Amino acid sequence: MRFHSPVTVRLSAAALTLIVLSGCAAVGRQQVPGEDAVVVGPPVRQNHTPTEHGLSCLARSIQQHRMPTLAVSVGDVKDYTGKYSQLEGNAITQGGAQMVYSALGKLGTTITLHERFDTRIAELELAYADRRQLGDGRRHIVEQGKPPVPWVPYFGGSIMRSQYYIVGGITEANYNISSGGTELDVSGVGFKARKFTMNVGVDLRIVDTSSLQVIRTSSLQKQIIGIEVGANVYRFFGSQLLNFNVGDKSQEPLQFGVRTTIEHAVLELVGAINQLDPTPCIKLATDAAARSDANVIAPRLVPLPARTEEAAQPGRPQAAPTGQAVGPAVGGSAGPQNASAPPAGDTLQIQFEVSSTAISGAAQGVIDKLASDAMQGGTALVHLIVRETENWPPPQRRELAERRVKAVTDALSVRGIEGRRVSPVWIVSPTDPAITRQSPGYQRIATLEVTR
Repeated sequence: MRFHSPVTVRLSAAALTLIVLSGCAAVGRQQVPGEDAVVVGPPVRQNHTPTEHGLSCLARSIQQHRMPTLAVSVGDVKDYTGKYSQLEGNAITQGGAQMVYSALGKLGTTITLHERFDTRIAELELAYADRRQLGDGRRHIVEQGKPPVPWVPYFGGSIMRSQYYIVGGITEANYNISSGGTELDVSGVGFKARKFTMNVGVDLRIVDTSSLQVIRTSSLQKQIIGIEVGANVYRFFGSQLLNFNVGDKSQEPLQFGVRTTIEHAVLELVGAINQLDPTPCIKLATDAAARSDANVIAPRLVPLPARTEEAAQPGRPQAAPTGQAVGPAVGGSAGPQNASAPPAGDTLQIQFEVSSTAISGAAQGVIDKLASDAMQGGTALVHLIVRETENWPPPQRRELAERRVKAVTDALSVRGIEGRRVSPVWIVSPTDPAITRQSPGYQRIATLEVTR
């Protein structure tokens, strides 16, 4: 295209220069011999948050007061907002529990962190040990005078108990709680500036594991800010038209805001179980000066008054000191629990293949047993399960579950069990994005009751 106006040529050259320079400054490229070059962005880094300063402050104060190391675990911290898009999936992170674990990990050795959220591997290995299938490459003496065995004997008590656990959920995601801006256009030359605000809310609580007493609750919210600025030129220069736009649009990361809010809640909850007022550390975390200095000296926290509930429970069991061995109880058996354990009974359940509604050959036997029990006048329950790798959006997962329920009902009908005698006791929700774990590696999608 030819431009006759010198002004048009200069504006076009300036626009092209800006585009090229901004692209070159933002990304780099890396090439492996024999392959095309790939774009390489910023390097991997630690996921730092402003709240880390408060967590470090609390950890130092716990050490200064020589508080005992407490055993803490984490339950399910779900997304209860219900925000879901068919195109983008869940709007809010489904990893709330993982964020709580990471926040507790930033407290260092002041707490002992216990895994309770995903125990599938441990449960599976304990099941292998119970069936005498788990080995460590060595041979072990189980009974004196008998040859050593290749399987690992299990004496019980290897899993240490927790004293407290954190549970709760992400409960709010409010879009566009306020928005506004300015836009001006004069003779084809315009400017605009816009701003919008949303917020997220988190509700967590810390619970005494032995008594299920809620020690402290924390309800927090954080606003998320987004801004957009821009300018444009829409002008005719002689017979030529120039349309030039430049601008910037940015938003505080939504999931980062959730993480920061969760860390703030953890700061409050851990301070409560250590009977320390976390207010100075919270102020440190929110102070702008602290964000640029990781070596801020933590204030010494003032202990809170002792809880009367604890004073009323002198017999409450305490965790063993760190490094102290815990032996079997007096009078208990010192022999391995799996030395002569009978095999565990089968669970009545029907497994479906991923994304399939077909009744497998193995499931036919379960359906025969269901029909037999119902014919004899009994009531039977059966769980419909599938591997955890099946991950559909909630509406499609519910639809698939209903089709599987119908497949089981039809199979029972062929065996003389009328459909009215088969009723779902529980079935997955069409709005809940979380899965219900049934056993290691499997999720439950429905539970059916077969009655007389």
